Amino acid sequence: MIRFKYTLYAMVFLFGALGYAQEGEEQERAGGHENTNKFKQLYNEMSTPNSYRTASGAPGHEYYQNEADYKMSIQLNDDNQHITGYETITYKNNSPDDLSYLWVQLDQNIRKKDSPAKNKNGGGVSPVSQPGTFVSTYIDEPFDGGFNVNQVTANGRPLKHTINFTMMRVDLPEVLKSGDSFEFSIQWDYNVPEHTKDRARSGFETYKDGNKGYIIAQFFPRMAVYNDVEGWQNYQFWGNGEFALPFGDYEVDITVPADHLLDGTGEIINLKDVYSKEEYKRWEQAEKSYDKPVLIRTQAEAEQIAANKSTKTKTWKLRAKNVRDFAFTSSRRYIMDAQAVRFPERNVMAISIYPPEGNPLWEEYSTKAIVQTLDTYSKFTFNYPYPKAISVHARGQGMEYPMICWNYGRPNEDGTYSDRTKYGMISVIIHEVGHNYFPMIVNSDERQWGWMDEGLDTFMQYLTEQEFGEKYPEAIGTNDAYPSRRGAPSKIVPYMKGNQERIAPIMSNPENAFNLGANAYGKPATALNILRETVMGRELFDHAFKTYAQRWMFKHPTPEDFFRTMEDASAVDLDWYWRGWFYSTDYVDIGVKEVKSYYLTDTVTEAGKEMLARFGITDPSTIDVVYVVDEDSKEYSEDLKGKSMLENSSTLKEYLMDNFTPEERAAINEPKHLYKVVFEKPGGIPMPIIVEYEYADGTKEKVTYPAQIWRKNDSEVSKAIASDKEIVKITLDPDLETADIDTDNNSWPKRKKIGKFEKFKENVKG
Repeated sequence: MIRFKYTLYAMVFLFGALGYAQEGEEQERAGGHENTNKFKQLYNEMSTPNSYRTASGAPGHEYYQNEADYKMSIQLNDDNQHITGYETITYKNNSPDDLSYLWVQLDQNIRKKDSPAKNKNGGGVSPVSQPGTFVSTYIDEPFDGGFNVNQVTANGRPLKHTINFTMMRVDLPEVLKSGDSFEFSIQWDYNVPEHTKDRARSGFETYKDGNKGYIIAQFFPRMAVYNDVEGWQNYQFWGNGEFALPFGDYEVDITVPADHLLDGTGEIINLKDVYSKEEYKRWEQAEKSYDKPVLIRTQAEAEQIAANKSTKTKTWKLRAKNVRDFAFTSSRRYIMDAQAVRFPERNVMAISIYPPEGNPLWEEYSTKAIVQTLDTYSKFTFNYPYPKAISVHARGQGMEYPMICWNYGRPNEDGTYSDRTKYGMISVIIHEVGHNYFPMIVNSDERQWGWMDEGLDTFMQYLTEQEFGEKYPEAIGTNDAYPSRRGAPSKIVPYMKGNQERIAPIMSNPENAFNLGANAYGKPATALNILRETVMGRELFDHAFKTYAQRWMFKHPTPEDFFRTMEDASAVDLDWYWRGWFYSTDYVDIGVKEVKSYYLTDTVTEAGKEMLARFGITDPSTIDVVYVVDEDSKEYSEDLKGKSMLENSSTLKEYLMDNFTPEERAAINEPKHLYKVVFEKPGGIPMPIIVEYEYADGTKEKVTYPAQIWRKNDSEVSKAIASDKEIVKITLDPDLETADIDTDNNSWPKRKKIGKFEKFKENVKG
């Protein structure tokens, strides 16, 4: 029987070779084509590795980043909502290039009356709009915002500078050589916008008692990034693409009304001077409280202070090292609580600041959400390196800065709140505090690649929300999972199956995305979740993700650094995945096209004779082979049905007798059924085929075929299945793991489509 085995293998080899030859002939006749394979390498899409950024995704041996240190003196006028500031910037050129000018960002200029950003979008008259939107669009006088740059000097002498919308070029008196530093100063002022109007990222809110709450950011001229990828990142701030900023040290003195409670980026170095004795004593207690927050200023105290407006001022001194930005909050109406979070290197203070309008929701959940965020994010990336993380309550806001963020979630005036408000508040706190990791520490370019911070952060937010739900089941209902709005594959399906004319690839500038929430937040978060759960597996994904975070903490990564690191640290080829999910607007749609039963027979079949003839075998009796017939073949007989393969093929039975020992034969699980299952792929993204086979005896089996099954045929593939049990049902993606946009083709036998009237009758009957 060796001849049988050798001949069979030879036939398979020759038939395969013949198939390739035929494919080649057809391609040549068609004139040829470029490589359109979904599994081809991403070399055309990605930059060439170099000494700054390696092919592995790690920083190269010549990687550099420039630094910007700030010394600032800020005055907040609570009477007219005006900020005046003076800053001295020390800019160090660590690049190999000599610089003849510097670029400084003036992001507040987007709020000037004549800002071109106000006219960046087209549009007509909406048939319905909220009153506030209608007033701000058609009635209100435009806000008089933007920086007034009063002077730019170096060594007391004016520096030539040119303002272009949100960017200011500072011309240097002499070239800034590689390795040298340059110190210059800017004096400025601007009107603070009311952030509850026109959704400003920072500004003030007026409370019902007339007092103000300030959340202040983008309040000073900030250095732009100069790097090996963009040169100067001086893309204008149009409103969606956020910020690209260098790291540096900050010394900031902020003068506000004496009765204000203030906090911000960095450590307050004059805490005893700005806190009351009782507040300082409580702060010391909070530094040792690991299980619950300590109230630093109570609601009763905040309300009493707010009722008596001070005419004096107080200066808060904050210092921060190795941060990319600075922000602060200030109000006489603030409540504050704090709790210590233990890390091996240091204690981190989790701080919540909120007006009475935030209670009772904020006193219950804000600090819990901060602590959970620090725990979960650190587990998957690196230990939180800063001394504190602050969550500030601000109406309608969700925005992040180093160590501090603004978050929405306001109860009704009577203190009641819906689940939607509660979950919205917890989720936005997790998201915005999580931004400390991406992009405040893993410092991606938000102006160019919004998904690199929002998508990664939303993915981590999803993991944190689920752990929050496990830790605090009473907050969501016993045995229920946290109702995450984004992250689960099914959540992105409506977007991916939408109008292709209104969808942009993830790899798009934030200004060019039609739906920024889905494009930069939801879809990349879902893609990473699927990558972790279905494609790579948790162990490989988690190691690679942590490797990326630790390689690029306090550095400036690009998308390619992320893609390359995920592959480098896992040995999983993911070019096909990045191309489908990130570089295209393709979607996932895999279905069961056909299922057919096959049977063995010793009777020579026409198809068998034709195949043998291709190899020059004209007399089938000269070779031992088994013949296969399908249920639609003319050679099929009902006598073949219901029997085992050995009962239908004496040739196969003889082969087993001659080539296996009795013990081996006894161990063989003799198949009674042979199927060919044809899977189709109407969608553009190749994905693993996750199949659940259900058998006649009621048992089920789940099998996953890797995505590479599509590498040679992007439209349909077949799998032959030999089973000792009859298959009665096949379901693809039974747990909805792949964001398949059409589940109607995911099962066999085909589900009967039910019309609207039938659905109505079923509902009435139910």
